[in-house]
Amino acid sequence: MPPRAVIWDLDGTLVDSRAYHWRAWRETLAALGYSLTYEQFLATFGWRNEEILRQLLGPDLPEEAVARIAAAKERRYRALVQSEGLTLLPGARLWLERLHRAGWRQALATSAPRQNVETILAVLGIGAYFQATVCAEDVQRGKPDPEIFLRAAVRLGVPPARCVVVEDAPAGVEAARRAGMRVVGVLTSHPHLDADLVAPTLADLPPDAFDRLVPPDP
Repeated sequence: MPPRAVIWDLDGTLVDSRAYHWRAWRETLAALGYSLTYEQFLATFGWRNEEILRQLLGPDLPEEAVARIAAAKERRYRALVQSEGLTLLPGARLWLERLHRAGWRQALATSAPRQNVETILAVLGIGAYFQATVCAEDVQRGKPDPEIFLRAAVRLGVPPARCVVVEDAPAGVEAARRAGMRVVGVLTSHPHLDADLVAPTLADLPPDAFDRLVPPDP
């Protein structure tokens, strides 16, 4: 049977560490004299750090400053995750296990830096479910560009047409469609998503959700 794959977004889909990102960005930028509003944070949440910093601090921000500020923010974020912990969103562990048992290949495709991803996987103990991870360092263009999902499919050895992406954000849904993949949308962060299948949470998906989108070969 040709392989099938599920490619997972991370933050807002499997976990919700938005509060930690908010605190880390707010504290890091405050140390530089910049007062970040929650509205600004939400508007840029899910972007790559370089994009966030150039949006907030100006398009001409030097590369050295981008790297230094982003590194400080991510160190603070990881410290919060490690000290205060993290939990999977409802239904996440159930689906990771169910898909694993059914023979689906699984990958993470996230705009998060690799160190953050490794920290989260270690804290939650779910690293064994994933055969590939694609992180911020692995791509040149963020979502809605399809690069991140196409790269994940290559690493899994599964053609795009046999991949299902799980996303919580419009940019991620658009990226999945542009990659030629089916997409499940979970409404944990946005009230509406133009996905093939939509549910309030992963726990609300029907048992045959993924088989509907990429049926097993007879």
